[in-house]
Amino acid sequence: MRELTIAIDGPASSGKGTVARRVAESLGYAYVDTGAMYRAVGLHALRAAVDPTDALATTRIAEALRFGFDWHKGKLRVLSDREDVTTAIRNEWVGSAASAVAVHPGVRSALLQTQRDLGAGGGVVMDGRDIGTVVLPEADLKIFLDASLEERARRRHAELPGSTYEGVRDELEARDAQDSGRLTAPLRRADDAVHLDTTGRTIDEVVEEVLRLVAAARKERER
Repeated sequence: MRELTIAIDGPASSGKGTVARRVAESLGYAYVDTGAMYRAVGLHALRAAVDPTDALATTRIAEALRFGFDWHKGKLRVLSDREDVTTAIRNEWVGSAASAVAVHPGVRSALLQTQRDLGAGGGVVMDGRDIGTVVLPEADLKIFLDASLEERARRRHAELPGSTYEGVRDELEARDAQDSGRLTAPLRRADDAVHLDTTGRTIDEVVEEVLRLVAAARKERER
């Protein structure tokens, strides 16, 4: 029987990336971080001195890039044109650029087929903001992870030395508005997605609950 395709969506700092990685490792599944793909486009735009708000230029960048994900010494590597950009894409400048390029329909269209190809065949956990609604609408299991704005701001603040809680909170609030308000593939919960609020819960607790949902989905398919 074909392995499951699992879609995990949610806003920034809801825990979806960490949970998705842990679930993929536990199941022996591939893991696809779609947010990293937008970050890679943002990174290449910044390197080329391209304004991330330039829809045409960033679409050309997205169309030209080739992506890959693999596990190396227990950690997920993000490859862009065979370059390991795992570390380079993880800073606030690139994060802001990623949010800017993600609103462009051309960029999203350029990455969409790659994401669907990576999810084809099952045995994959994919996370992002439009996986269950646009990228993999037929996923076997859809989960929407969420947490209060205050909780998410505390998490992000703890990860960013030198930041202020207020500044991080304002940045997350602005990103939420941008992600939910964009015309193309806005952030929203799929009608058939399981909603999990991670506020006040540990990663271990959330991962265990997701794995229980996976087990239930497998039993349902076997009927």
